[in-house]
Amino acid sequence: MAYEQLKLKNQLCFPIYAASRLITREYQPFLDSLSITYPQYLVLMVLWENDCLGVNDIAKKLILNTNTITPLLKRMEQQNLIYRSRSDKDERKVLVQLTNKGKELQEKASKIPEELAKRLLNSNIKLDDLLTLKQSLYDIINLLSK
Repeated sequence: MAYEQLKLKNQLCFPIYAASRLITREYQPFLDSLSITYPQYLVLMVLWENDCLGVNDIAKKLILNTNTITPLLKRMEQQNLIYRSRSDKDERKVLVQLTNKGKELQEKASKIPEELAKRLLNSNIKLDDLLTLKQSLYDIINLLSK
Protein backbone atom coordinates (compact mmCIF):
# COMPACT_ATOMS: atom_id res chain seq x y z
CA MET A 1 0.00 0.00 0.00
CA ALA A 2 1.38 3.36 -1.01
CA TYR A 3 -0.20 5.18 1.95
CA GLU A 4 1.40 3.35 4.87
CA GLN A 5 0.67 6.31 7.15
CA LEU A 6 -3.08 5.76 6.62
CA LYS A 7 -3.13 2.23 8.02
CA LEU A 8 -5.13 2.03 11.22
CA LYS A 9 -2.29 0.28 13.06
CA ASN A 10 -0.03 3.28 12.34
CA GLN A 11 -2.36 5.85 13.91
CA LEU A 12 -1.81 7.31 17.36
CA CYS A 13 -5.44 8.36 17.66
CA PHE A 14 -6.99 4.92 17.26
CA PRO A 15 -5.46 3.12 20.26
CA ILE A 16 -6.20 6.18 22.44
CA TYR A 17 -9.81 6.24 21.20
CA ALA A 18 -10.29 2.48 21.57
CA ALA A 19 -8.66 2.34 25.02
CA SER A 20 -10.82 5.23 26.18
CA ARG A 21 -14.00 3.50 25.05
CA LEU A 22 -12.99 0.17 26.59
CA ILE A 23 -11.95 1.71 29.91
CA THR A 24 -15.20 3.67 30.04
CA ARG A 25 -17.02 0.37 29.46
CA GLU A 26 -15.17 -1.13 32.44
CA TYR A 27 -16.46 1.70 34.63
CA GLN A 28 -20.07 1.08 33.61
CA PRO A 29 -21.05 -1.64 36.12
CA PHE A 30 -19.76 0.52 38.99
CA LEU A 31 -21.50 3.62 37.69
CA ASP A 32 -24.74 1.74 37.02
CA SER A 33 -24.84 0.78 40.70
CA LEU A 34 -24.71 4.53 41.50
CA SER A 35 -27.26 5.40 38.77
CA ILE A 36 -24.84 7.80 37.06
CA THR A 37 -23.13 8.00 33.69
CA TYR A 38 -19.41 8.36 33.07
CA PRO A 39 -19.68 12.08 32.19
CA GLN A 40 -21.68 12.62 35.40
CA TYR A 41 -18.95 10.77 37.32
CA LEU A 42 -16.37 13.17 35.88
CA VAL A 43 -18.42 16.20 36.97
CA LEU A 44 -18.86 14.71 40.43
CA MET A 45 -15.11 14.12 40.77
CA VAL A 46 -14.44 17.77 39.88
CA LEU A 47 -17.01 18.92 42.45
CA TRP A 48 -15.72 16.55 45.14
CA GLU A 49 -12.39 18.35 44.77
CA ASN A 50 -13.93 21.85 44.58
CA ASP A 51 -17.23 22.24 46.40
CA CYS A 52 -18.49 25.18 44.34
CA LEU A 53 -17.47 25.95 40.77
CA GLY A 54 -18.78 27.93 37.85
CA VAL A 55 -20.10 26.07 34.82
CA ASN A 56 -17.21 27.46 32.75
CA ASP A 57 -14.68 26.21 35.31
CA ILE A 58 -16.12 22.70 35.23
CA ALA A 59 -16.15 22.71 31.42
CA LYS A 60 -12.53 23.87 31.36
CA LYS A 61 -11.37 21.17 33.79
CA LEU A 62 -13.13 18.48 31.74
CA ILE A 63 -12.04 19.96 28.41
CA LEU A 64 -15.67 20.28 27.30
CA ASN A 65 -17.69 23.10 25.77
CA THR A 66 -20.27 24.77 27.98
CA ASN A 67 -22.99 23.83 25.49
CA THR A 68 -22.03 20.19 26.09
CA ILE A 69 -21.93 20.42 29.86
CA THR A 70 -25.12 22.45 30.39
CA PRO A 71 -27.57 19.61 29.50
CA LEU A 72 -25.44 17.23 31.58
CA LEU A 73 -25.71 19.54 34.60
CA LYS A 74 -29.44 19.91 34.03
CA ARG A 75 -29.90 16.12 34.21
CA MET A 76 -27.72 15.97 37.32
CA GLU A 77 -29.85 18.67 38.92
CA GLN A 78 -33.00 16.67 38.10
CA GLN A 79 -31.36 13.67 39.83
CA ASN A 80 -30.74 15.88 42.88
CA LEU A 81 -26.95 15.41 42.62
CA ILE A 82 -26.16 19.11 42.18
CA TYR A 83 -27.83 22.47 42.30
CA ARG A 84 -27.13 25.52 40.21
CA SER A 85 -27.43 29.13 41.29
CA ARG A 86 -26.47 32.55 40.00
CA SER A 87 -23.41 34.18 41.50
CA ASP A 88 -24.14 37.08 43.86
CA LYS A 89 -21.10 38.88 42.45
CA ASP A 90 -21.85 38.31 38.76
CA GLU A 91 -25.39 37.43 37.62
CA ARG A 92 -23.99 36.03 34.36
CA LYS A 93 -22.06 33.33 36.20
CA VAL A 94 -23.82 30.09 37.13
CA LEU A 95 -22.36 28.26 40.12
CA VAL A 96 -22.65 24.52 40.65
CA GLN A 97 -22.61 22.83 44.04
CA LEU A 98 -23.20 19.31 45.28
CA THR A 99 -26.37 18.38 47.09
CA ASN A 100 -26.17 16.03 50.07
CA LYS A 101 -26.99 13.17 47.70
CA GLY A 102 -24.08 14.20 45.46
CA LYS A 103 -21.74 14.38 48.46
CA GLU A 104 -22.88 10.97 49.71
CA LEU A 105 -21.97 9.36 46.38
CA GLN A 106 -18.31 10.18 47.02
CA GLU A 107 -18.02 7.46 49.65
CA LYS A 108 -19.74 4.92 47.41
CA ALA A 109 -17.59 5.89 44.43
CA SER A 110 -14.32 5.89 46.37
CA LYS A 111 -13.63 2.24 45.55
CA ILE A 112 -14.09 2.60 41.79
CA PRO A 113 -10.50 3.65 40.91
CA GLU A 114 -9.06 0.82 42.99
CA GLU A 115 -11.39 -1.77 41.43
CA LEU A 116 -10.55 -0.60 37.93
CA ALA A 117 -6.82 -0.64 38.71
CA LYS A 118 -7.15 -4.24 39.95
CA ARG A 119 -8.70 -5.26 36.63
CA LEU A 120 -5.91 -3.62 34.66
CA LEU A 121 -3.10 -4.83 36.90
CA ASN A 122 -4.34 -8.41 36.86
CA SER A 123 -3.28 -8.49 33.24
CA ASN A 124 0.25 -8.20 31.86
CA ILE A 125 0.32 -4.47 32.51
CA LYS A 126 2.60 -3.17 35.26
CA LEU A 127 1.76 -0.26 37.53
CA ASP A 128 4.82 1.70 36.32
CA ASP A 129 3.64 1.30 32.72
CA LEU A 130 0.20 2.67 33.61
CA LEU A 131 1.71 5.62 35.46
CA THR A 132 4.01 6.39 32.53
CA LEU A 133 1.09 6.14 30.11
CA LYS A 134 -1.01 8.47 32.26
CA GLN A 135 1.77 11.06 32.36
CA SER A 136 2.29 10.80 28.59
CA LEU A 137 -1.43 11.32 28.01
CA TYR A 138 -1.44 14.37 30.28
CA ASP A 139 1.55 15.71 28.33
CA ILE A 140 -0.44 15.31 25.10
CA ILE A 141 -3.50 16.95 26.67
CA ASN A 142 -1.42 19.89 27.87
CA LEU A 143 0.20 20.28 24.47
CA LEU A 144 -3.06 20.16 22.52
CA SER A 145 -5.18 22.25 24.86
CA LYS A 146 -3.01 25.35 24.55
